Amino acid sequence: MKNVSSLKLVAATAGFPRLAALLIILLLAAPGVRAQVRVIFDTDMGPDYDDVGAITLLHAFADSGKATILATMASNKYQGVAAVIDVFNTWFHRPNIPIGVPKEWAVDEKDWQHWTDTILAKYPHAIRENAQAEDAVALYRRILAKQPDHSVVIITTGFFTNLSNLQQSRGDSSSNLSGKQLVDKKVKKLVSMAGIFPLGHEFNVASDSVASAYVFDHWPTPILLSGFEIGVKIKTGLPLVNNAAIQNSPVKDVFRICLPMAKEDAGGRSSWDETAVLVGVAGYKPWYAVNSGSMHVLPDGSNTWSSSTFGHCSYLVETPKSGQVQNLINDLLMHQPR
Repeated sequence: MKNVSSLKLVAATAGFPRLAALLIILLLAAPGVRAQVRVIFDTDMGPDYDDVGAITLLHAFADSGKATILATMASNKYQGVAAVIDVFNTWFHRPNIPIGVPKEWAVDEKDWQHWTDTILAKYPHAIRENAQAEDAVALYRRILAKQPDHSVVIITTGFFTNLSNLQQSRGDSSSNLSGKQLVDKKVKKLVSMAGIFPLGHEFNVASDSVASAYVFDHWPTPILLSGFEIGVKIKTGLPLVNNAAIQNSPVKDVFRICLPMAKEDAGGRSSWDETAVLVGVAGYKPWYAVNSGSMHVLPDGSNTWSSSTFGHCSYLVETPKSGQVQNLINDLLMHQPR
């Protein structure tokens, strides 16, 4: 994820012709023809606005045939988070994507720039309050139970509250399997914007450190992490804000409101969460390499790393082609509903 003090922005200029070209490159990035990636997206959607970029990229991939969005989960609990997610799903013509929110304890942290209030007042959404959304764990279980074995990619750009609760859940009407058994059976991999590598203290991990520790100690499938150090250098959003052809867009409105409110965003907002969606759907090659091993979360929420070729956890490492990602994300942020 990101530090609270660091808000996220962009630099560079891009146009729609290059968007088409980059989408083609993206479709050809992996060898052979790949099936649509089945994604459950889990986001804190509020303390920062790179989550808006992340959900935009996800819908762009869905429109291009790269992804199927099974559900959108909030790991944050401020009143209105379900409605905010509903705004973006509705604007991208997918109003029926189920939305889950934590019904027990969870972080309750809203945006300080009040962009959520603006888009809720301006754009259509059927959900008005969190009580209208499903319980996140129950929704996870219901969705996962219906999927083919080892087929679901969970992409998280927020806290690990839902995933910890999911793993510790018991059998129910959706499945008689325990949460951990259900994850092991149905999930292909977990992709997260989380941590600083090889060690550090990062917002997504630290905000619910107990849940984070449980997930990284017990999660049964491969995990791919985009650390703070990856997204902090990728500045995005200015081409979107400066594109006069894009009007009445909640994505543009969020970046338009937030970019001028922090000096560090003068060149664009750092793209932490967008990188998780990018590699979760399109794969990490050719932009990144990975280091394999295991991550451990300490009681204070900081993380350490133990390298091992046999570890089921990996984190992104920059390559000479990592510089391409900024332009790619900038173009995808300008994606309009199909």
